[in-house]
Amino acid sequence: MYENRSNIVIGLGGNLLFQGSPTAATLRKAVGMLASRDVVIRGVSRFYATPCFPAGAGPDYVNAAVAASTSLSPRQMLERLHEVEAAFLRERVQRWGMRTLDADLLAFDQLVLPDLARYSQWRDLPAAEQIRATPDELILPHPRLQDRAFALIPMADVAPDWVHPVLQKSVRSLCAALPEEERAAVRPI
Repeated sequence: MYENRSNIVIGLGGNLLFQGSPTAATLRKAVGMLASRDVVIRGVSRFYATPCFPAGAGPDYVNAAVAASTSLSPRQMLERLHEVEAAFLRERVQRWGMRTLDADLLAFDQLVLPDLARYSQWRDLPAAEQIRATPDELILPHPRLQDRAFALIPMADVAPDWVHPVLQKSVRSLCAALPEEERAAVRPI
């Protein structure tokens, strides 16, 4: 029986050991946990070392991106990501804090959720507010995707031609628009 499937991109990252295992091993295991009848893995990026933000606040991160197709709804997919994070003892103590695993839904087909106005509000949130404010609803695509080399560079490995539904630019173009020093700080492992 045919199931309608959506194309998605998931960002993975972490910078803390999980039960003594390095972050790259955690990311590999997380990809394995995501794979199911409902989530078909289509590609996994290289793994990248990225500097902790703010600089010196902790160990560097390892980041990757996963292209997949899913029969789950966006909300169900987010719940699945939270289940995988919980399996690796992800604690949400501090926004943008250190973690064993972070799994973000970066893109879900060409969806803009919950709507263009709310998406734009989160995308345009002043930098000082970004660390304090947490949305109580799913925002897609990820509202700061276009600003983050640690997300875009791995995404370019698995979905370089995906076009941002609001900005109307491909991942490749968004990467090229990042400052050179930010791109250079994301290094393949």
